[in-house]
Amino acid sequence: MLACTVPVFPAITRPRPRTALIASADSNFRQRLNEILTGLRWQVREAEGGAQAWAEANGSTPEAVIVDSWLPDLDLDEFLKDFHSFFPEVDVVTAGGASSMESPRGPHRQELLYALRGIQDTDTAAWNTAPILDSNDATGGTQQMRPFAHIPQLVVWPAKAAAPIEAVECIIPASVHQNPAAHAKTALIAERLPELIGNASCMLEVSRRIRLVAPRSTPVLIEGPTGSGKELVAQALHRLSPRCRKTFVAINCAAIPEALLEAELFGHTRGAFTGAVQSRTGRIEAADGGTLFLDEIGEMPLALQSKLLRFVESGELQRIGDNETVKVDVRIVAATHQPLAQHTQAGSFRADLYYRLAVFLIRTPSLTEHAQDLPLLIDHFLEQMGREAPVKRIDASAMAKLEAHTWPGNVRELEHVLERAAILAGDDPVLTTQEIDFGTTIN
Repeated sequence: MLACTVPVFPAITRPRPRTALIASADSNFRQRLNEILTGLRWQVREAEGGAQAWAEANGSTPEAVIVDSWLPDLDLDEFLKDFHSFFPEVDVVTAGGASSMESPRGPHRQELLYALRGIQDTDTAAWNTAPILDSNDATGGTQQMRPFAHIPQLVVWPAKAAAPIEAVECIIPASVHQNPAAHAKTALIAERLPELIGNASCMLEVSRRIRLVAPRSTPVLIEGPTGSGKELVAQALHRLSPRCRKTFVAINCAAIPEALLEAELFGHTRGAFTGAVQSRTGRIEAADGGTLFLDEIGEMPLALQSKLLRFVESGELQRIGDNETVKVDVRIVAATHQPLAQHTQAGSFRADLYYRLAVFLIRTPSLTEHAQDLPLLIDHFLEQMGREAPVKRIDASAMAKLEAHTWPGNVRELEHVLERAAILAGDDPVLTTQEIDFGTTIN
């Protein structure tokens, strides 16, 4: 009887599909590049800005990342530097096809350049001229806008210290060279975040600091007077962070009675105390994977501060009435209108907790510190109110009255004054001094 030998073939292993991530605020740019890369058998993922690109890369590290020459939410140089430090093996290419500062040249670089060249060929008007950006010092300091030069396809970005400045091509609208002054102003205003209304230098500094720290999980302390927009800063930090797709949980430590605050933060089990008829998840646990905003942290009782400190240090919490600990991953952002550093010296706030929370400090200015933004803020609030009723405008005398006010309640007071004036004006489309009522001023 003949034995029949069946040949055994090795199992065919299919290579993992190559993934490219496109980071750009321009949907047309993303769509065209997506089509070309898909035709080259790439799997393509898209991000509208730097923060979303971080989130996408954390979910599944791509082989290559193509970054537009401008990001709406993050500084390009900071993004490239930080992205390389977290993802050193990813081939990062800027919109013009140049490598980032330290990015490795991947085996698929030619395909990426081919895709970018395909966009350039189909839209030559967009690759016409570009401004020159230069450093104000040899070590790669802040970028300064120099007079526009008619140099095609060239922008100079400051590289890291002691490294030569690298030429990078970028996509800039052809209309740039037609009105350089207007474009320079637009570039400056683009530095501020949409949540923060105002072009004063102190407001631009707030936006800059938000962009710097948002991609990290570093704890942030926001200090500023009441009504200056601290929660808006916290929301911007969450929106620009890799945690943006998770929950943003806010809790006002001054608005909850001391006896209930611990249960609100840490949760409790059924029967843990009188009235606890069922178990409840605390705010910290509800923010797992996202951002926990602790407003008015200076009002937190000392006894609860020690328990919060243990969580900040270990990342573990214990519900009231439970013996088990729960591991929670949250980014803590705290805010206060009080001088916490002075309170630590007085003993009313724990110094060790303060130093844990104030790793990175952001200060929101009072309205008097950026009074030049008053007309811009007024237009913003009147436009917002115009979504539910006809848009109103303000006459010169009423504007003068607003400009003379000291604004102890800051931007929130301004919003309420305008809302009150709009109600008093009724169907009249113009707000006058008669409708401007500041109410009772609290000193």
